[in-house]
Amino acid sequence: MLATLSFILASTDAAVAAEHASSESLGAHFGIAPNYVAMQFISFCVVAFVFYRWGIKPVLAKMDERTTKIEEGLKDAAEMKTKLEAAQKDSEDILRRASLEAQAVINEARKTAKELADRQSQDTAAHTAAMLAKAQQAIELEHAKMLQEVRGEIARLVTLTTSKVLAKELSPEERTRYTQAATQELVKAER
Repeated sequence: MLATLSFILASTDAAVAAEHASSESLGAHFGIAPNYVAMQFISFCVVAFVFYRWGIKPVLAKMDERTTKIEEGLKDAAEMKTKLEAAQKDSEDILRRASLEAQAVINEARKTAKELADRQSQDTAAHTAAMLAKAQQAIELEHAKMLQEVRGEIARLVTLTTSKVLAKELSPEERTRYTQAATQELVKAER
């Protein structure tokens, strides 16, 4: 930097000397000293260079960096907003589907419960009907058995009474014949 500065000063001195001769009439005319103007110009350039190099350039770089960060932040915010909207939409879709599935499960459970209740009702009715039929059969069998016993007893009593009435002892063949005849009479009377 020092070499650059001395080169600038040397070239400026040569230029100033050459211009001094021609500009003396101009400087004298306006009251300007060319040596001072050249020195002020060089000082201004040095100050401007230093100010630009260590003052303006870092500030501009920092501003560019912050602008880039802000743009990235805005871009990220826009992406996050889009992702959030998509996530909310997905969440609503999932909730809607879950609600529909839950309703379908509830309907299926109600249908299954109704079918089970109907089936149990039918099974109970069938079981009751079967029990009634068995009871009816048992009653009929018991009635038939009782009638058979009563007929046998009546036939025995008729035979006993007949034998006493006739005052004679009947042979087993006659007893059988009288018993059968009495039984047939009882059967005819029942109908």
